[in-house]
Amino acid sequence: MSTATEAASEEIHESDEAHDDHDHGLSDFGYIKVALLLAVLTAAEVLIYFAPPGALEVPLLLILMVVKFEIVVAYFMHLRFDNKLFTWMFVGGLVLAIAVYAAMGTSMLFWTDPAGCDLSPNLNC
Repeated sequence: MSTATEAASEEIHESDEAHDDHDHGLSDFGYIKVALLLAVLTAAEVLIYFAPPGALEVPLLLILMVVKFEIVVAYFMHLRFDNKLFTWMFVGGLVLAIAVYAAMGTSMLFWTDPAGCDLSPNLNC
């Protein structure tokens, strides 16, 4: 009985040691570099937002949003170091969110009342 207990105890200690040796992320300096990159991307977003509006403003902001999302999920949520299934789950959620945003955006331009009236306080409709 004691040999079985000792063997089980040795297995637990070996698995703990193996888990301690497994590096699951970046070094502190690596996380600082990622944070600085995110700060630069955020500064770019702010500059784009305060620049005179143009046709590329919204697409550029959406692209930066997706890039920052990927960086945060990959490094700070450790998906870069986990199973690819988790990455695809987050990508699927992002694609769904963008699709809902696009559908909502098109509803303001294309889906109007057939009579040409909208919800404005115009009493002639």
